[in-house]
Amino acid sequence: MLARRVIACLDVRGDRVVKGHRFVDLRDVGDPVSLALRYEEQGADEIGFLDISATPDERASLLEVARRTAERLFIPLTIGGGIRTSDDAARALRAGADKISINSASVARPELLSECAARFGSQCVVASIDARRDGELAAGLVPVPSGWRIVTHGGRVATDLDAIVWARECVARGAGEILLTSIDRDGARSGYDLPLTRAIADAVSVPVIASGGAGCASDLSDAIRIGGADAVLVAGILHDGLVTVGELKRALALDAIPVRRVA
Repeated sequence: MLARRVIACLDVRGDRVVKGHRFVDLRDVGDPVSLALRYEEQGADEIGFLDISATPDERASLLEVARRTAERLFIPLTIGGGIRTSDDAARALRAGADKISINSASVARPELLSECAARFGSQCVVASIDARRDGELAAGLVPVPSGWRIVTHGGRVATDLDAIVWARECVARGAGEILLTSIDRDGARSGYDLPLTRAIADAVSVPVIASGGAGCASDLSDAIRIGGADAVLVAGILHDGLVTVGELKRALALDAIPVRRVA
């Protein structure tokens, strides 16, 4: 079995890392360069920068932060948020990213995934999918077959896309990886949405990264063993110092899940 990855995610606004609950109630948690290097030292397999800024000026600031980080980082760096064209993707890759993550822009124009895959290769393209269970948000919309609906704008805007159907389309259009976030679980620390993760993992042929809900090491283990995830994304419990990446990976190893060794 291939080693499972533990990915540290940094939500970046301007030049600071922030964290919230279901993408709201954001609080400052630190400097992105310092945190990225800290998590690399702890044994993270990858770092993800997610630009949650609303302005082009702050997006330019993120790319500068990415450059400073990439100069010192020895593990892969993914940049997401605000990538609306293949030229935006090119700027992120030139800033030092190894991969680009595309979310709302691909929902609005799915061809973007194909364009980026053709220009940079599928290995660089991560389809970021935000999904939540059907409920009041979907009032007036036709129910989706799987019960999980694609949402945008931090989970506040419902679409008519079924999560499983959309994941398959993303892969067909060239995405080499799926970053799957359960909006219902984001920031709740109650564990990943295992049925959602398993449904997507069974539906696609590319690696699936489970995101949203990590509260302890057993949640990561469940996402891999039960959910079928190839990697797990962690944020809040790292930022708050409740656990280190090394402690999480040692717990996974004790649970017979192969991970890259922590120095």
